[in-house]
Order: sequence, then structure tokens, then C-alpha cells
Amino acid sequence: MNATPESSGMRPLRIGCASGFWGDTEAAAAQLVRRGDIDVLVFDYLAEITMSLLARARAKDPTAGYATDFVRTLAPLGPELRDRRIRVVSNAGGVNPQACAEALRAALAAQGVALSIAVVEGDDLTSQVEALRAAGTTEMSTGAPLPARLASINAYLGAQPIAAALDAGAEIVITGRVVDSAVTLGPLVHHFRWRWDDWDRLALCSLAGHVIECGTQCTGGLYTDWEQVPGWDDMGFPVVEFAADGRHFVVTKPPGTGGLVTPGTVGEQILYEIADPRDYRLPDVRCDFADVRLELDGPDRVRVSGARGRPAPRQLKVSATHADGWRLMGSLMIGGADAARKAQRVGEAILARAGRLMAERGMAPFTETSLEALGSEATYGPHSRARASREVVLKIAARHADKAALELLAREFAPSATSMAQGITGFAGGRPSPSPVVRLYSCLVDRAVARPRVIVDGRERPFDEVAVAADLADTSMPTGSAGTAAIAVGPTERVPLLRIAHGRSGDKGDSANVGILARSAEAYAWLLEHLDATTVAAYFAHVAQGPVVRYELPGLRAVNFVLQRALGGGGIASLRYDPQGKAYAQMLLELELDVPSSVLASIR
Repeated sequence: MNATPESSGMRPLRIGCASGFWGDTEAAAAQLVRRGDIDVLVFDYLAEITMSLLARARAKDPTAGYATDFVRTLAPLGPELRDRRIRVVSNAGGVNPQACAEALRAALAAQGVALSIAVVEGDDLTSQVEALRAAGTTEMSTGAPLPARLASINAYLGAQPIAAALDAGAEIVITGRVVDSAVTLGPLVHHFRWRWDDWDRLALCSLAGHVIECGTQCTGGLYTDWEQVPGWDDMGFPVVEFAADGRHFVVTKPPGTGGLVTPGTVGEQILYEIADPRDYRLPDVRCDFADVRLELDGPDRVRVSGARGRPAPRQLKVSATHADGWRLMGSLMIGGADAARKAQRVGEAILARAGRLMAERGMAPFTETSLEALGSEATYGPHSRARASREVVLKIAARHADKAALELLAREFAPSATSMAQGITGFAGGRPSPSPVVRLYSCLVDRAVARPRVIVDGRERPFDEVAVAADLADTSMPTGSAGTAAIAVGPTERVPLLRIAHGRSGDKGDSANVGILARSAEAYAWLLEHLDATTVAAYFAHVAQGPVVRYELPGLRAVNFVLQRALGGGGIASLRYDPQGKAYAQMLLELELDVPSSVLASIR
């Protein structure tokens, strides 16, 4: 694994990603296998909260705890995978990768197909919880100690064990918790036999994995300029194409499919769910994406270059989840004049009456409540332009340690239809039911705590990770240039930010990021001077409880804002209708600014 072929004549490697989350379309794998001309098929299933859901499933059934979609989708393609010699890498194993492998092996055998299946284990740290507690482990952002009881605790492993499994001849590799990009990095290092200290190549490969890990989000899905994107019913899933020199890759999609691959669609995805672009930390490499360049390489082909890397961090990130009481979320429709104000009063009355009944029964008050009049642009807060809406959906949500308290609240929804405002309807969903709250807990551990294991066809293979150059692990990257375009002056026009930029937002725990990409060099130069963290913090003051930080990406002509404590707890711990900040970029793009006419003229 130590050769670095600069001009070996090795053929390019094409990797297609068929899943961006647990529940993605089952049509993607067949599309890529039959129309993508791929060598490797990868799947990404695991969001943080998915691990706790899978842990709960395994607790009820020891043969469960993995992404069943994977087996159901892949098994029918077994003969084609064998005949086309397509290798597969997936984190579908969740918290039970061995059970996933056994189920897939049986499903393939039913079709007369036998493929070598490897399992990567070692991410589950359940057996080490008490040792971590004794070592004083604390939460990354809050400093809180480990919760008393955990639903799951998994280290984010890297790509080395995946590459080792492929080196051992595995045709399918199933992992537990690995970083999303590892399923792409592993096959690339295996195929081209790059070194594990070839930092720039590792960073570029990891960027490729980051671009395709969310499926069609880089081929036109979620694109700001959505009207330009054709074929939503048959979106092309992404393919990355790597040559042996490892200095660039191309993003594309199967021919004849819907979607769109442009610098805009790829650029938005690069910004998705990142913080500091100069210090994107992964188990195998610390990446600098700030000077990444995107160029058209033909129809639906974008060439990506410019990622830089340095030695991987000394610690691994760990994602744990724990129970934190119960929550209830229900809704009803309210129509008529002043529907939003009416909804607010209805919601307050329902919560007040339930609170009084709870007190009479000796129950504690709600730990948190949330009211949103959907249809009145409630998520926009003070920036709403629809307060006069005559039809809204009132969302009422609450959290409590006692499930019975929320069941009482649920029973108080229906009486509002006769005791409160006229126009209340929309109980089609029936009485809401409480559900458990699962909260994310993130921490860092020494790399030695997690010991990856590689098991191929039931036999464990010797595996030792290549050591990280720890003495260089904390070196910093130089800051790139912010660009050379002159700052525009002269007459201005008041326009929404959308006119000069597009964007994408995402989440990490309780923080949200909003990436904004300028539509021209002139627009970028102007944005650097006028769209700062203070402006964005003021715009999102109704949701962001923590500081806002701005990062610059001159290569993409972009800025990335990180909003801390902006998601009401994040994931299913949040009571909001947008608990992952998916609409935040769209909200910010409505911000009106006085933009020089010369900047507007620079946008084609």
C-alpha cells in the first residue's frame, strides 16, 4: 500500500453513491449499476440519530440494528454486481454489521450468487463507557459529563480498515460507524495504492466522498436555482471519476438521467454541513477546502481540484445518544381572518389548560414548549411577510420527563374546536402521541480507544492502522487570498441576496451552517465587505442563541456562516419544524441589501 504511481497508466476509477440517508430511493443502486459505468458502488446511511434508532431496534431483536434497505436494494442486483465486477462499500451495518452481512449473504445465495463479504467492526465503544467516564470525558461544545445511561456510543472510524478489507479480496464491505467520506476514500486508496501520509491526495479523495455522500444533493437536489434542474422524477445519482495522478476528480452522473451537474450544484454541496473549511477534521486527514476550484469539464461534468491535507488529528470524534424524556408534537388547521394571531392564542390556551390540569395532578410543568403558525412564515420570525394569512396550521409541541403529562396535553387538542376560535379544523391526523426524545452527545477520544477489526467471510484478518504523524498533527495551514476583484462603488439597487448569491444550509448537532456562494467575482468581493457575521447574527437572532462565525472560501467565491445553538437542540431533540436548519440558507437569501449596479451587471 505504499506505492504512489505518478504515471503508472492505471485506469481511472469511477465510484457511484446510491444513498444519502436511511430511507433514500431504492431506484438509485440499479440506476448506477446499469447506467453509471461504475467500478465501485457506495452507500451512506448513518446520520447521528440513526445510530440510536438502530440501537433501539437491536435491543428488541438481536438480529436487527442495521439498514434493512441495503439488503433489500442490493440483493436483486447480485448477478449484475458479480458479472460487472462492481465492488460495494456501505456503512449499512449500523450497530450490527455482522447481522447485516449474514442477511445479505443469505439473500444473495437465494439468487445463486456468492460474493466475498467483509465486515469492519470496532466503532462500538459500549464496553468502554465506564473507562471513558473515569477519564473525565466531556461533551465537545458544552463540557457536560457523559450521561448516566447511553442508547449508543460509536467512534467515527476512517478508511484504513475499508481499504484493508478490499486488499484482502472482499467484494462487499459493510461497516458500522465510519465518517461518511470513508466509504469513498477506502476504495480509492486501495485501487491506486496511495500512501496514508499522502495528505493532499487523501484530502481530495475525502472531498470527493463529501460531495457524493448525500446522493443527489450534488446533482441538482436542493439546488437554489431549482427551476434550472430537469427530471426530478429520475434524478441522476452522483459518480466521481478519479485518475491515477490524484490531482483532481470529476463529478458527473449517469447519461440520460435527470438532475444537473454544474459548479453551482457541486459548490453548494461542498459547503453543506461544514464549519471551518481550512480545518475539516477526519480520522485519516485534516482537510483544507478553502481554495478548492470548480471548472466545467463538459455537459454535466465538473472538475474539482485544490484540496490540501495535513496529518490527521490525534483524537477521534465519538457520537453518543441518550434518552432525555418525552416530546409531543401535534397540529390543527385554523382558518379565517387573522388566522395567525388566532392560532397563537389557541396554542397558548391549550398549553395553559393542560398545564393547570397537570398541576392539579401533582405533575411538574413542561420542560419546553413551542408554538408555530405554519403558513404565516413562523420560521422567519420577525422577517415574516405573511402575517395576514387566512389559513395556517398551528403546531403545538412540548417536552416533559413524564409521558403521562404529554398524553394529557394530547387529549386537550380536540376540545379547542368547540371552546376556542371559529375555523379550527384539520384533525385528520388524529390525536398525537408522545415519542421518546433522543439527544446527541459528541466527544473526542484518543485514537487508541477504538480498535478497528476486519473480518472477511467470517475470518478476522490481521490489521494495524498506519500511525499518524502526531508531531505534525497540530500544524496550521496558510490563509489563502480573498480574491483580487475591486470593491464596487457607485449607484446601488435594493435587492435580495439571492440576486448575487446562492446557498446551502445544514446541521451538526445543535449548530447550523449557512454557505453562501457569490454569482461572480465582483459579487464575492462586495460580499466580503458587506455580509459579515454581525449582520447574519442579527438576521437569525430569533433562532440562534450562540455566536455566529464567518469563514471564507476564496476558491469557491463563498463564505460559510456557523450559527451555534441555533436548532433548539437539533435532530429529534428539537421541537421545531426545521430542526436541522435546512431552510436557513433560503431564509438568508431573502435578506435585502443595497448592492452596486455594477455588481448586478457582473452576473450573467
